[in-house]
Amino acid sequence: MYPDREMTRLAARKVALRRDIALHRTQCAAAAARVAQPLGWLDRALAFWRRLSPLAQFAAVPAGLLVQRFVFPRRKILRTLVRWGPLVFGAIRGINRAVKTRVGHTQSSNNG
Repeated sequence: MYPDREMTRLAARKVALRRDIALHRTQCAAAAARVAQPLGWLDRALAFWRRLSPLAQFAAVPAGLLVQRFVFPRRKILRTLVRWGPLVFGAIRGINRAVKTRVGHTQSSNNG
């Protein structure tokens, strides 16, 4: 059907394509590992934070304020964020829980 010369050329092209695909696959895996590295650090930091007891997390806020005062004495914006951040995040978390509870309650009353 095909002459031998054409089959040889196609076989060589197939080998070259497989080599290029393997090279691109290796490059893609290396790039993905570089992109995911900060996510790994963040994941480990969050896991460490969750392992701390709630009392230690609560004590971390004043300790952070003291450290912040010595490291950034003139940064008022950062100081404000550190001071009010936990309160804001706690309020947002409470609102989210209330919304979830209300939505769950509404759905269960509509089904009954």
